[in-house]
Amino acid sequence: MVDSVYDIDGATYERCINASKRIRWDIDKDVIRGREFDLSQKFLPDGLSLVHEIAFLAEEERRFLSQVQGRTYANLFGLVERFINAKVLEVSRDHWLGDQTALEALIRFSDEELKHQELFRRIERMAAQGMPEGYVCAPDPNEVAAAVLSKSTWAVLGLTCHIELFTQQHYRQSIAPDDQLSDLFRDVFLYHWREESQHAILDELEWRREHASLTEHQRDQAVDDLIELVGAVDGILQLQAEADADYFVNVSKRDFGDDEAGQINSAVLRAYRWQYIVSGVGDPRFMEILGDLTTEAQMTQIVTALAPLIEAGSPTAPAAITSAAA
Repeated sequence: MVDSVYDIDGATYERCINASKRIRWDIDKDVIRGREFDLSQKFLPDGLSLVHEIAFLAEEERRFLSQVQGRTYANLFGLVERFINAKVLEVSRDHWLGDQTALEALIRFSDEELKHQELFRRIERMAAQGMPEGYVCAPDPNEVAAAVLSKSTWAVLGLTCHIELFTQQHYRQSIAPDDQLSDLFRDVFLYHWREESQHAILDELEWRREHASLTEHQRDQAVDDLIELVGAVDGILQLQAEADADYFVNVSKRDFGDDEAGQINSAVLRAYRWQYIVSGVGDPRFMEILGDLTTEAQMTQIVTALAPLIEAGSPTAPAAITSAAA
């Protein structure tokens, strides 16, 4: 059965509008401010990059691998925001002739996502100026967006909520406290976090609204879609991890044997799974919302399907990845 009534939470949409107005920022004036990346500093903290788990890397090599991962971290956010923005514009249609407060909140959301995409394109160009040639961002944003948007709105909103909640977690728990990071890189994600905090609230509102419109059969299919989307994300992570590990090995100042190169690839993939899947699945707010929107059987289905990825993407510390020669 479909829920017969869903009341729009106008007050929460309005709070998001007010926050959007209050924290509005400009890429050049507030974030970049004429700076360049300091390549003597890390980009991603160890809690996200997991580079400290690779025992055979020197400190300089760990710093460079954190920069490679940080470059990808920004690029992948730009990639996912392509489909997030498209979906936000799509669901805003439901409010065109309805609640105009909700419509304004989503239009602001869309405008901010477009700005974030431009920010991450700028960051990629700046990183390319200082880092060795050969880096590639393997997935095509438009192809990824088209594949994601072919799934149910419930599933896409669920994935979006997952992403924008782990963004909060990453900044508060790992990026903000690490004083060894590039100041510019930290500021990029400070300002990104400020606006994503409101987006996560809107994701939840729209996800719950969509849920209320579905039949039980449609909800079952939506759960299947969400599982498929997480699997597709993992496919993207595998592709990019291989590209980043190859880039790191190819431009490094020393030769790595095949075993060590393989371990670097595995370590980067574990870090990416940790960043983009496991940390979000473990977010208490995400699990609370997901629990509200699924039956016990559906939740069991999701947990069972994701268990191998969670195991493969959980940090291995304190046990470190060690050199095959050790």
